Amino acid sequence: MRFGLVGTGPWATGVHGPGLRAARDATLDGVWGRDGERTRALADALGVRPYDDLDDLLADVDAVAFAVPPSVQAELALRAARAGKHLLLDKPVATDVAAARALAEVVTEQGVASVVFFTDRFSEVGSAWIEEARRTGGWRGGEMRWLAALAEPGGQGYPKSPWRFDRGALWDIGPHALSTMIALLGPVDRIVAVAGQEDLVHLVLTHRSGATSTATLGIFTPAAAETQEVWLWGDHGLTTMPGQTGADAPAALGRAADALVRSATTGEPHPADLRLGVRVVELLAEAERQKGARAE
Repeated sequence: MRFGLVGTGPWATGVHGPGLRAARDATLDGVWGRDGERTRALADALGVRPYDDLDDLLADVDAVAFAVPPSVQAELALRAARAGKHLLLDKPVATDVAAARALAEVVTEQGVASVVFFTDRFSEVGSAWIEEARRTGGWRGGEMRWLAALAEPGGQGYPKSPWRFDRGALWDIGPHALSTMIALLGPVDRIVAVAGQEDLVHLVLTHRSGATSTATLGIFTPAAAETQEVWLWGDHGLTTMPGQTGADAPAALGRAADALVRSATTGEPHPADLRLGVRVVELLAEAERQKGARAE
């Protein structure tokens, strides 16, 4: 399947581009970005065609992968869906519930496939652990603790990603927490959010299965405190996700692209499609509302 890449930032350069090139069932045909010079530089590095016009790219491909800020993604993905293109979306799919739902409506109307790149769901380590946990069953609760130091010289920084600094951990790594816990414990019916220092946020999730889970998330924490861990407890004891799933992000992106191809070919929706993407935005928006209400 022929893919176009939209975006020329750090994720497009380091993850999406290499990931699409490594995918088994996808071919990367071209790149479009709002900065022509950066578009040409990335296209040259990837050995594909740079596009000056998004509509020209859409006319030449079957699917589009997005590596742009979420508010921009929602607008551009809508154009791609209306053009009948399958969508490989980054998380969160939008920062506004109405925009996320509007995109989902067009995707349904056009009958195009969608996959949202939640890293845990597609990394080799993360996906294997999740599937094993699902087969085992009997889990009553779980926890994610993810503390990053994007603003510190010694931390895992993305200095050219302003939206992360603006939105903080809830919208940056919150989607990972929600997607992973939903995969492990089922749909979330209720979320409670409590804000800490800086952008720190504590989430308590009530799952439809009766299980509960928690997440402690922050991206402006001290570099010495950086950690990423996920664990479950239940009838069979305790299990912990091994390693950091983001370590193989380009390979995981390639698996997500292959999953989109399978979904488009078979007509079978992927569990991490836009429906999950919209639900995650709804939960994030509710958590944001609660944080604001408690701050007043």
